[in-house]
Amino acid sequence: MHSAFIELLQNNLEHATEFQNRFDHVQDAQHPAAVTVCCSDSRVLQDHIWGNDEPGQIFTCGNIGNRVVQQTDAGEVVSGDVLYPVEHTGTDIIVVVGHTGCGAVTATYDALTGEISEPAGIEHCLSLLKPHLESGVDALPDDVSRTEAVNRLVEYNVDRQIAFLDANETIPDDVDIVGVVYDFQDVYSDRRGEVHVINVNGEMNVETLREAHPAIDARIRRLWEY
Repeated sequence: MHSAFIELLQNNLEHATEFQNRFDHVQDAQHPAAVTVCCSDSRVLQDHIWGNDEPGQIFTCGNIGNRVVQQTDAGEVVSGDVLYPVEHTGTDIIVVVGHTGCGAVTATYDALTGEISEPAGIEHCLSLLKPHLESGVDALPDDVSRTEAVNRLVEYNVDRQIAFLDANETIPDDVDIVGVVYDFQDVYSDRRGEVHVINVNGEMNVETLREAHPAIDARIRRLWEY
């Protein structure tokens, strides 16, 4: 047996001991306050970034590129992973979580600006991002570095995912949609692991957002206002 898995099992014993009595109120049903759509990057600890250690609080979805789009025979639809808690558990806030240095955004950028070859499964994921990021690549300044380009496109990707949700009739009008970027690369500040709000219900202007949401004005910032 792989030593890494043995260590995971050992750590799980500690988890099981700590959480023994934390499932009593959620054994038969769940009513999470929020659904988060995070990148599945190992550096993004989905519950820990919110300080959450309570079962039933957050419905977490993860995939490369924090996508809300699913491809079906009928075309693009809101991913069932995201839609399920909205439809069935009374969840009324969706948080799309991008992160600095995103590998999926980087690969999509490289695919749109050159030639790369990926296994079919990865290529399928990138094919869901490409149509939404292509206009962002075209809008990048000519003098931007590759690293800067990727981090601007991280924001652009969050914006496009929110736009898709906002325009889709399966998402009720009273559901709030928030876009954030999780930063562990000192891009937004020197506080690694901090979440920065970049989009609320489609609004992307920093000053407008700060005026509308004074309680979190210090947490609202963007790299790119295009």
